[in-house]
This record gives sequence, C-alpha cells and structure tokens, in this order.
Amino acid sequence: MNRQYFGTDGIRGEVGKPPMTVDFIMKLGWAAGKVFSKQGRGSVVIGKDTRISGYMFESALEAGLAAAGLDIVLLGPMPTPAVAYFTRAQRASAGIVISASHNSYHDDGVKFFNGAGFKLSDDTELAIEDMIEKPLVMVKSEVIGKASRMDDAKGRYIEFCKSSIPFNTTLRGIKIVVDCAHGATYHIAPVVFRELGAEVIELGVKPDGLNINKDAGALHPDNMRSVVLESQADIGIAFDGDGDRLGVITSEGKVIWPDRFMMLYAMDILSRNPGAEIIFDVKCSTKL
Repeated sequence: MNRQYFGTDGIRGEVGKPPMTVDFIMKLGWAAGKVFSKQGRGSVVIGKDTRISGYMFESALEAGLAAAGLDIVLLGPMPTPAVAYFTRAQRASAGIVISASHNSYHDDGVKFFNGAGFKLSDDTELAIEDMIEKPLVMVKSEVIGKASRMDDAKGRYIEFCKSSIPFNTTLRGIKIVVDCAHGATYHIAPVVFRELGAEVIELGVKPDGLNINKDAGALHPDNMRSVVLESQADIGIAFDGDGDRLGVITSEGKVIWPDRFMMLYAMDILSRNPGAEIIFDVKCSTKL
C-alpha cells in the first residue's frame, strides 16, 4: 500500500496548502492519537522550531490529540533530537516535531517518533493514514486529553547535552562560532558550549518567525566561515532550523559537510566499539 501523506521524513508542505492546513493537521492529530491510544491512554510530547506557523499547528495537533483521548506535553521551541529524548524520558506514547527542517518559513511539517524515540514503522504510518480517512469521533467528555507545558524543558535538555561529555572534559581555551539558523537551537546550543567552558560567538540566535534558515545555518556556511576566520576561532558549528543537521567549519575555513561528519563520527564509534552496528537513515554521498 502506497502512502498518501507520509514522505521520507513525516508530512511536509507549503503552509496553507494541503496537507499543511489547520483542518488537516487537527485530523492528523486525532488519527495519530487513535493509533497511539490502542495501547491505552497515554501522552504525546510536542516540540517545534521557530517558524511562525508552528503556533497554529501546535494548537491544531493539541486539539486533535485531546479529542482522541491523549494527554499532551508541550515543549515549545526545541531541537528535533530533544523531542526524541523527551519522548523517551517522559515514557510518552509518541513524540511530534512541528518543523520543515532546513526549508524557509513558507513551509512546515509534522514528523513523529515512537515511544522509544525512533521514527515510526511503515505499518504505523499506514495505520495513521487509514484512520485519517475515517470520520472524526471524539472520546467521551470525561476522558478528553489534557495539555500541560514543560516550562523547564530548555534547562533539562541543556543538562542532558552536557552530561553526554565526560565530566573531566572541558572546552576552556577554545573559541567556537555557533550559528543556530534562527531556529530551534538558538537558546540551547550556545548555552551548552559556554557552560562547558568555551568562548562562544553566537550567530542566528534572533528568531522572529520568518527568518528561520534565511542566509544562516548549516546550509549557508559562508557567513559563519567569515566570522571564524576574522575572529580566529578554533571551529565553527552550524545547525539547521530544527537542529538535526550539522555543518562544521575548521579554523582554516574548510567546510565539513554533514554526511562526512557523520561518517567520521561513525568511524570513531567503531574504533572504540569494534563490531558495533551503525545504521544511517540518510543518503550519504561522501567517499572517504
């Protein structure tokens, strides 16, 4: 059976045009909620990037999920990896990211994580699509889902990121240029590096809902390269709008593209864990 709505990474499109309309996203929330609630009443974690349409679609998803009887935990602007983390940490039934990744603010999208923080299976996506075609029927009033906001999500995720670095490791004496693309990492990444001891030069940390990914971030490294060279920084690190794509600039101004960086990271893992299995969920074009 072919998918009608889901692509390789959730559902995405131009805001205001099918499928990225308010009525469809509410129905999507309800349909997903009905599928996730088959294991009993649960909760869904929702995060978003900084594009202006995120507020609208967050409310639509919240309404649909509540109508299906699931509780909702709202994280606010949060990188995609953070949503996967909180889905696991909260023992939620699923996680949802409202984002069109590296696209401009004209687009938006919805992507899901299962309770383990991984992408949904094909069968689950097809089950949601099948439910979308059915009439929306609310649960009884006494079991409508409730929504709450995790006010300390930013601090929790910053501490989680820092905990991934060995305790005796410090970034003191290192100057880092961090470009957040006016996206979801704007209030996370600079703090993490600074609290680990680095001197941080911030770029792309003033989101206004319309400037996400605009001439900034991982897909537009030229501005960051100039700052790295002018400031004699040790490294430049750039994220895309939802924080799941990484670009690196060396102190000499050389760009290390995401696919090569992932390969280098995988090689490091294998050097420390011989025989480990690593699965890439991207098309990697780099030859080492």
